[in-house]
Amino acid sequence: MRHLYIIAVLALGLFVAGCGYTSKSLLPPEFKSIYIENFTNKISVDAESTDTRMYRGYRPGMEIEVTNAINDRFLFDGNLRVAKEGRADLIMKGALIDYRKEVLRYDRNDNVEEYRVRIVVSMELKDARGGKTVWTENSFAGESTYRTTGSLAESENTAILAAIADLARRVVERTVEGW
Repeated sequence: MRHLYIIAVLALGLFVAGCGYTSKSLLPPEFKSIYIENFTNKISVDAESTDTRMYRGYRPGMEIEVTNAINDRFLFDGNLRVAKEGRADLIMKGALIDYRKEVLRYDRNDNVEEYRVRIVVSMELKDARGGKTVWTENSFAGESTYRTTGSLAESENTAILAAIADLARRVVERTVEGW
């Protein structure tokens, strides 16, 4: 009977302890705010398409949409306060380096049924006080897929906005969770 009591207490202790998941930031406590510089667009307007890059694209203003989405996502997350330049603990700099549109599926007649859009950025997060680099990502991406036909058809623009939202979510997770 005593063994049963010990097993029950241990099981209860493990249950209460849980798996250790937390939604709080893993950043050092001195980092409470972030300034996000406007991303720049480094996608070449006149780049040639190749066999591997059939659908190369340039979309004016996408860097602004990326910056705004990342700002909004930090506001939504709440672990870091978005601050003005000169008042933030962290500074994020970034550049839009690629927009990829890849075919995922064809129909019987070789018409495209589904695409994947991927937005790729390079970023750097710095400590505003010391100028030390916290982390760097040279090829960080957000993506989305969309269908061109059927009841689930969407526009490319809708997919781009979803890819930007995915990118913003991943940027905040990378910053706050550290992985």
